[in-house]
Amino acid sequence: MILEVRADLAPERRERMRNLIRKAGVARVEDLKSDLKVSVATVRRDLEALEEEGRIRRVHGGAVSMESRLEEEVFDDKANLALKEKRLIAEEAFKLIGTGDSIYLDGGSTVLELARLLAGRTDLTVVTNSLRAAAELAESGPRVILTGGELRRLSQTMVGPLTRVLLGQVRLDKAFMGTMGLSIDDGLTTTDPNEAFTKSLVQEHARQVILLADARKAGKISFARVSDLESVDILISDKNFPAKTARALRKRGLKVRLA
Repeated sequence: MILEVRADLAPERRERMRNLIRKAGVARVEDLKSDLKVSVATVRRDLEALEEEGRIRRVHGGAVSMESRLEEEVFDDKANLALKEKRLIAEEAFKLIGTGDSIYLDGGSTVLELARLLAGRTDLTVVTNSLRAAAELAESGPRVILTGGELRRLSQTMVGPLTRVLLGQVRLDKAFMGTMGLSIDDGLTTTDPNEAFTKSLVQEHARQVILLADARKAGKISFARVSDLESVDILISDKNFPAKTARALRKRGLKVRLA
């Protein structure tokens, strides 16, 4: 016999249900009943409430998450979000760049802020798939090498299997990476499989991987998986980054810096 959870715990239960559905993408009523130890009627009432909130969409026998994929903003809109935090993160990342380093600049908006700090660094070699980063450094600064590949207009980056032609031939001292999602269980995720391919490839050819991610990315899960968190050496975020997540990352061996 299943004992019902008290009514005052309904919000907590629904949040657990929401997270279960979001993580799986889709969930059956029977599985939710088993996981949450409640009746089918309770599951259906909670699904109805979550659907009214726009969190899920009910389907025959279960529900589909409406949050399982992070929607990606147009680059210029994304670049203007949390701008102060991104600039502080970029300044912290700049301190890690040594004389004569060969570095990779990913296509994220936080990494673009780092590119803007490099105009006076003629001692560096920069490899990048970012058209925006390359444009920032077109007039002066480091030697710049573009990866080539397929243009992804939304992120203004070159992505996909064709990037292997160049990335397979270089060894990088440091790779400065961005991400759409950062989760303890799911690692680094992004919205596009071709972009995930190129990010993963870069991590294979860098001696040190440095993730630049503002606090909004913590706990987010996007569509295409890039890598485990163990592929990252250093995370640089801002002071709003969740303390619990920071502790968990440090236990996994990551260095966490909060700008």
